[in-house]
Amino acid sequence: MEPIITIRNVNHYFGTGQLRKQILFDLSADIFPGEIVINTGPSGSGKTTLLTLVGALRSVEEGSLRTLNQELNGATTATLVRVRKSIGFIFQAHNLLDSLTACQNVQMSLELDQSFPKSKVRERCVAMLDAVGLAERVDYYPQQLSGGQKQRVAIARALVGQPKIILADEPTAALDKKSGREIVEILHQLAKQQGCSILMVTHDNRILDVADRILTLEDGRISSFTSGIVANTSHLLNAFAQLHRKGDLVRHVTNLSDRQFIEMLEHVTSEFELLLRTVDLGNQVAMEALIDQVLEAVTLKIKELLRADRATLYLVDREKEQLWSKIAHHVGDKPLEIQIPINSGIAGRVAVTGETLNIPDAYSHPDFNPGIDQESGYRTRSILSMPIYDRGKKVFAIAQLLNKDDGQPFNTEDEQKFREFAHPLGIILESCTRLTTRPSASGG
Repeated sequence: MEPIITIRNVNHYFGTGQLRKQILFDLSADIFPGEIVINTGPSGSGKTTLLTLVGALRSVEEGSLRTLNQELNGATTATLVRVRKSIGFIFQAHNLLDSLTACQNVQMSLELDQSFPKSKVRERCVAMLDAVGLAERVDYYPQQLSGGQKQRVAIARALVGQPKIILADEPTAALDKKSGREIVEILHQLAKQQGCSILMVTHDNRILDVADRILTLEDGRISSFTSGIVANTSHLLNAFAQLHRKGDLVRHVTNLSDRQFIEMLEHVTSEFELLLRTVDLGNQVAMEALIDQVLEAVTLKIKELLRADRATLYLVDREKEQLWSKIAHHVGDKPLEIQIPINSGIAGRVAVTGETLNIPDAYSHPDFNPGIDQESGYRTRSILSMPIYDRGKKVFAIAQLLNKDDGQPFNTEDEQKFREFAHPLGIILESCTRLTTRPSASGG
């Protein structure tokens, strides 16, 4: 699929001479048809500047910016005007004309389209206002409407011409929580129905979960997914839920830098249980599926950071006296499910003793069980196996790494780093297991 917006190495400046200041630095990004991208970041980071460049409201100075397959760097005024006409704009200030009714304000967009039949203009506008919940206020003037209703008119005006792109600059900033949420959900629903892309600038942390992706700007530079999410920890799980539904959660987490991942873990550790209790994930099945993906993503990232070939979480089921792992990373498309007696193998010994085992040669250790290798076709060399404790200081899970990618055994530095991850991993696990239907624990 070709991007509908392509940004490559874009720089932008304000002022001239000694007052010339760079605002955007080497920005590159793609936005695809039907995608909803939220552009967030601190005030003054360049969000609105980027939006106006994409919308052909400013001239591109350096780099390449293609909107609707039209290069905007060096484009003529006529080209810029043509691109603007193909975009729906929504701003913090609704920019309605007080002398016109709601319907007449919406009609202004269609009057720019010479190809649209004049006889159908009012019919289309009324239908659009109906779609945003204003069927009974079609002929009201702006001063007769609330702030949320005015923004609904602005949405209708932006969407009535069925544009391929919507650019929204702080559309909920002047609204209360309820109205702001309603506005975004209406915009989300109608844009998806029309198949148009949305690039939305916002400081409103309450609406991040509607995004397919979050583009974070800091000091004019594109930052990471985590900077946008971790900075808004009360929406971390909602964002994770969105990524889970789109199949991107594992990819996003594993792409984090070491520092970003540790920062994310710190926030998850402190707020995960609260988030699980407050975010509506639809149903129990969806809850458990999300939990599995969060744990899989975190486990994969720990594997990567410690340069291990495989990472597995075993859950301790003391009632059944067994260790259970739903997700064991191995060669193949599907996870390998493992169930072993609690008094068996390396992980079993760790579960019973609570000791960390760092084994350089697995096959020389008396507790090693080669049966799993035989079943999976894998060859275990070295093992780092560590207990995970619940708040009652009981071992309720085992985190285990196999085979460093350089062929060397795990060292004391690996052991220390692994121990740092064990605590937040335990908080996540315990929080998750208390909210699932599984009798013991939920694994990843």
